[in-house]
Formats: sequence, structure tokens, C-alpha cells
Amino acid sequence: VQLQASGGGLVQAGGSLRLSCAASGRTLSDYVMGWFRQAPGKEREFVAAIGRNDRSTYYADSVKGRFTISTDNVKNTVYLQMNSLNPEDTAVYYCAAASSLGRSRGAYDFWGQGTLVTVSS
Repeated sequence: VQLQASGGGLVQAGGSLRLSCAASGRTLSDYVMGWFRQAPGKEREFVAAIGRNDRSTYYADSVKGRFTISTDNVKNTVYLQMNSLNPEDTAVYYCAAASSLGRSRGAYDFWGQGTLVTVSS
């Protein structure tokens, strides 16, 4: 599966953005879909995931209640709605696909190219 992330940009603190990740080659329903982020000088970290079968959702504590992951099977796209953004959310955001649920980078086999989110104070 090929993944293409988009939707990043510059936003003020308290604002919202919606990231998109369009899949091609395979249907998204075949995979667990996840979002990760990597801030400058930091390790890539788990943000959110959505399960393959029941589409249960999982979030990092730092984004719980502010971010929402969802999928559109018709568009074969996974989204990350980000609300109440703060400067600590500034990072390159990556979408990824896995065969089974996990919160580590190693659990994911396919990665998009990343989209930059910058939150100004």
C-alpha cells in the first residue's frame, strides 16, 4: 500500500487542522492505520491508531480528547482531526499502516512521506 499524507500547515495555538492520508494499491480496511509525529530533535512518537476490524481508536495521552482519528472507506483515506493545538504539537506527522495493532514504530510496515504541522504561540 502507498500512503500520501497532506493537510499540514501553520496554525495559531488553540486552532485546528485536519490531516489526510490517502491510500492506494490496497484498501485501508486491510490494515491498522496509525499516525505518528516527530518533533525537531526528538524521536518519532505514536499519536493515534484505528483498528482494522472493529475500528476501535487509540490515542497517546498527550492528544487524548483533542485529536480524533477516523477513516473514509469510500475515499480510502484516514484522517486526523486536531483541535486545541498548542506549540508542543509542532512536528512532522506521518501516517502508517500495519497488519496488527501497535504503538511502536516497528509495528508499522508502510509509511507516508510526512506533513509538517507548525503551531505558533
